[in-house]
Amino acid sequence: MSRLTGEVDLRRYVRPGDLVMWGQAEAEPLALTKRLVEQRAELGGIRCFVGMSTNGTLRPEHADHLRILSYTGSGSNRSLARAGVLQVLPSRYSDLPALITDGRLAVDVLMLQVPAARPDGTTSYGLADEYLSAAAATARVVLAEVNDRLPQTTGSNLIRLDGLDAVVYTSREVGQGPAANLDDVGERVAENAAGLVEDGSTLQVGIGALPDAVLRRLTTRRGLGVHSGQVGDAVAELIEAGAVTNEHKAVDRGISVVGWLAGSKRLYMLADRNPTISLRPTEYTHDHAVLAALPRLVAVNSALEVDLTGQVNAEVAAGVYVGAVGGAIDFMRGAARSRGGIPITAIRSRARCRSTIVARLSGPVTVPRADAGVVVTEHGVADLRGLTLEQRRAALLKVADPAHRDELDAASVTPWLQ
Repeated sequence: MSRLTGEVDLRRYVRPGDLVMWGQAEAEPLALTKRLVEQRAELGGIRCFVGMSTNGTLRPEHADHLRILSYTGSGSNRSLARAGVLQVLPSRYSDLPALITDGRLAVDVLMLQVPAARPDGTTSYGLADEYLSAAAATARVVLAEVNDRLPQTTGSNLIRLDGLDAVVYTSREVGQGPAANLDDVGERVAENAAGLVEDGSTLQVGIGALPDAVLRRLTTRRGLGVHSGQVGDAVAELIEAGAVTNEHKAVDRGISVVGWLAGSKRLYMLADRNPTISLRPTEYTHDHAVLAALPRLVAVNSALEVDLTGQVNAEVAAGVYVGAVGGAIDFMRGAARSRGGIPITAIRSRARCRSTIVARLSGPVTVPRADAGVVVTEHGVADLRGLTLEQRRAALLKVADPAHRDELDAASVTPWLQ
């Protein structure tokens, strides 16, 4: 292992044509990724696989020497998508570890941000395990930024610093995750969705202000559990309020299971050396058998559009890739199999004067109608489970924006809808 000081010369580790991967959101090792951008012309043309970015490290002009690949167009990836320089991998989030392991998404260089080592020389994955542990097991080179202000989280995977190819030491505050700001309409959607959550439920939430707002309304519930791909500050609030205890979970009792942390210092301090918050790899957080074994699993995810049959588009808006296939379909299927579970799609009924309940999707089908669950808008709740296509149409019209209901009701019905 090399201890790096000053500016890192990545030419020692990165070869032309390599695929370089790093952690998403605040798990990004900025000391390494910023240097990669600075040296991009010297590295001979490389590919970068990135998750959701909140730091804006990669910009459209960096595509002069970098090919940028991602499973998502959210966060600062949106500007890359608009510029036409983001290559999209339309994969389920749960498939990423297998794609990495079997070489279809072969990672040559992995960059991590990890906390300082424990006395035994090991450390945790810091803010994110998810698909990074799969990459660490297969990458030719693993580099790390060791940040002594990162929480020492607990989880199923550890790293030995002396087993890495090189480390650079930093001491910087980890930035805050995306702020959850909603208007009155969004707050009403969150209120309607929160009303479906009973005491003793286990919660999964997607990324965004709307799912986060649902959680913030659950502080008076009791005996809640958490099993989610990512969590933010709202989960910290629920734990501190005594709402989350994980006491009713059939597996991981007493433990909040997460793939990555995307919040502020409040969440990170709570997770520091806390055995009741456990980082797990994607293979576990999104495993259908594990999800089905959790009683009353309530999965809350947002969307861009829902059509009158229950199909969901969570990827493309106005012709631009702004979302992801992500893990919504995994959690919706898990919640559907869970005893007393509820798969929820929370969506405001209108966006920029256009209805989000539509006769036909303007983008791809992220979640098929066979997996449709409960659609929640500010106008109410449409439980599509067990309904025929015509019954679904009627239920969704009731929760659509009133200004668009007549137009939707008049939309032609094609033979396959009858």
